[in-house]
Amino acid sequence: MPPALSERQRRILFAAVTEYIATGEPVASRRLQKTYEIDLSPATIRNVLSDLEEAGYLVQPHTSSGRVPSETGFRAFVDALVSIKAVSTAHRRAVGRTLGALGPHADLVQEAGELLSSLTGAVSVITRPRPEEEELDQLRFMLLRAGQVLAVLVTRAGTVQNRVLPLPEGVEASELERLNNYLAEHAPGKSLRQLRDFLAARQEDRRDEYDALRVHASALIEAAADSASSSASSVVIEGQQRLFDRPEFGDAGKIRSYMRAFEDRERLLGLLDDTLGAGGVQVLIGTEANLHPVEDISLIATRYDAGQHAHGTLGVVGPTRMDYAQVVPLVRYTASFVSDRLSAAGRGESDGRQSGGEGRGWGGRDDDDGRDGPAPAPPRGGASEDDGDVPTPTTQRGREGRR
Repeated sequence: MPPALSERQRRILFAAVTEYIATGEPVASRRLQKTYEIDLSPATIRNVLSDLEEAGYLVQPHTSSGRVPSETGFRAFVDALVSIKAVSTAHRRAVGRTLGALGPHADLVQEAGELLSSLTGAVSVITRPRPEEEELDQLRFMLLRAGQVLAVLVTRAGTVQNRVLPLPEGVEASELERLNNYLAEHAPGKSLRQLRDFLAARQEDRRDEYDALRVHASALIEAAADSASSSASSVVIEGQQRLFDRPEFGDAGKIRSYMRAFEDRERLLGLLDDTLGAGGVQVLIGTEANLHPVEDISLIATRYDAGQHAHGTLGVVGPTRMDYAQVVPLVRYTASFVSDRLSAAGRGESDGRQSGGEGRGWGGRDDDDGRDGPAPAPPRGGASEDDGDVPTPTTQRGREGRR
């Protein structure tokens, strides 16, 4: 464990991290004194910087240069400052006006990932709920050829899944239209698992002219659920080209290292799955993420809800020199907005309806919102000019025992 910081050390460390995030250049004592109006001499600041380096919070790339934050320095900054930051007004409007304008059948989660990449200049990473747990908007079965049907599943999140299934024994092709009409009444708002349980309960409770139809519907839904549960979860990655436009990626070797890290989707999926059981926003810095062969990398992710029992993850990956004070609240707010929107869709509310809590205010886009590139640097000295009416994120170190 690094030693505890005095108030003076904390102030100078946070100024150094803020300056490095804003400029990407090693930080010198005289610049900190002038830019952040620190009432200490450059020599005194230089001594504090030296103490912070000795304690492991800063490193000095070259003996003649200034200092840059270490992973420990970034972690101290994230734990202390990000937890008191609210999402910026510009980001809140960008999320509301972009995602709020989407139609009912748009892929809300993928659009949210693309928006996060656009606003942060980082790569967005998302996972979807397990297919058999997603709430359905539509479910239809269509005959392909003798002995085969195509199951078309449209989820409340806007995804469309097509699955080729064997036609269960005893189900006639002529029954499919009646079966689809029956499912149009009972499938919306239920997952495949819930729909299967619903039909089983109805078969036990009542016997009527729909009894045979329910038996056949159950057989098809069982096949669709088995097919869905055998499908591996995947990571959707958006915006790699934005990340490589950043000045940190002038080195082709670094680009190749990041590409290899993104190709290790199993590792990414494991990290994102960890957030499902964690509260708040997960912030993994550098080696905490364990995304070999890259050490200069951070992951910021959190959970979103796509129904009572369906959950996915939404986040961004970028270099450790990310503007955490802007990006962490934005990731949390976007996930909250997506959860609210999917919940409203499940209740059958209109897109324009407004409800209380986080992620509200679904309107259009401001001219100055949604710009590409990195989020703006935090105000010098760490002060916030954002609205304070949105609950702030809780950052986490990651899984217990990660180190």
